[in-house]
Amino acid sequence: MGGADGLAQRLDEFFSAETPKHVELPIFSTGMIGQYAHGNEPGHHVIFLYNAARQPWRTAELAREVCQKFYTDRPEGLCGNEDCGQMSAWYAFAAMGFYPVDPVQGHYELTSPLWHESRIALNNGKVFTLTAEGLSDENCYIKSVTVNGQPYTKSFLTYDLILSGAKVTLEMTDQRGICWY
Repeated sequence: MGGADGLAQRLDEFFSAETPKHVELPIFSTGMIGQYAHGNEPGHHVIFLYNAARQPWRTAELAREVCQKFYTDRPEGLCGNEDCGQMSAWYAFAAMGFYPVDPVQGHYELTSPLWHESRIALNNGKVFTLTAEGLSDENCYIKSVTVNGQPYTKSFLTYDLILSGAKVTLEMTDQRGICWY
């Protein structure tokens, strides 16, 4: 695809291309952003691929847009079919600030959370904590990441890191265009 720049260009095209008016979209094509259909679960990971293109601010923008636009607290609050809980699972992960893009390797791509803090009580008795310092509507971009107080320079968390009960801290900023990894 031409490396990170080529991938970013292809993703930009995908998220901005309009469907021609004469094309009839399938029923699952709801929650559209360009050609991205959030109502079609197999594509849920695509937003997080901007991290691979070294543009995590785009992941943050799109994940927030989907959370705020396509999820409500009303009976029709999901755009798409809730196949085995995937629509809700996507929201829960995105709102906490990470998503399992590569479950085989146990990689959860980071993004801007909706909440200042998330805690997950683990079966091993430990608690995984993700804190977003300075998070606000304006401060919705990650400036830096620490894990257990140490600088962290990866775009993802690992499953083992989560199971260890790590304390992940995101320093948030209003500055778009920062790549902390």
